[in-house]
Amino acid sequence: MTRTIGFDLDMTLIDSRPGIRAVYEELSRQTGVPIDAELAVSRLGPPLTWELEHWFPAEAVPEMFTRYRAMYPEIAIPRVLAMPGAAEALAAARELGRAIVITAKAGPNAVLHLEHLGLPHDAVVGDAWREQKAEVLVRESADTYVGDHVHDMDAAQIAAVQGLAVTTGPCSAEELQAAGARHVVASLVEVPALLRT
Repeated sequence: MTRTIGFDLDMTLIDSRPGIRAVYEELSRQTGVPIDAELAVSRLGPPLTWELEHWFPAEAVPEMFTRYRAMYPEIAIPRVLAMPGAAEALAAARELGRAIVITAKAGPNAVLHLEHLGLPHDAVVGDAWREQKAEVLVRESADTYVGDHVHDMDAAQIAAVQGLAVTTGPCSAEELQAAGARHVVASLVEVPALLRT
């Protein structure tokens, strides 16, 4: 039976902190608004608007959202690295069927990251968070979702699929287990063996 396995992107497949930090620093420079970029990258996972709301008044968030995404490709893409085991985990998923990336990041930027790093994948769905990720998992008939955030595990629970969690993001092993992860591992290096069991 061909399987479909979903993967989160930020802090699961890629360490996007250096790129995102640089974009926030440039946004702060352009606007004159102080942004604690280190704090921002310590809580990656939720949609971009959630973070922008910490630094800008509500009426300015749409413009800042557009500016951030416009400058993202040039600034962030070259600075971001693949997580250890990312290529191997995606390759293992593709051996079993399909590997799809489901992320809150803009789809085109997600594709740029994957292509820049040479990470194998079959499809990318962007602008998806928690319930939206669950909808994609159901629509694609996935049986597993691999992520680093409790809301990734929430998505797996909502979609009634297996949640595999890595502790490479902002959430602890205990938090990920409490959110329903079937397995919690330190890195993607351990994921191929779990996918094959």
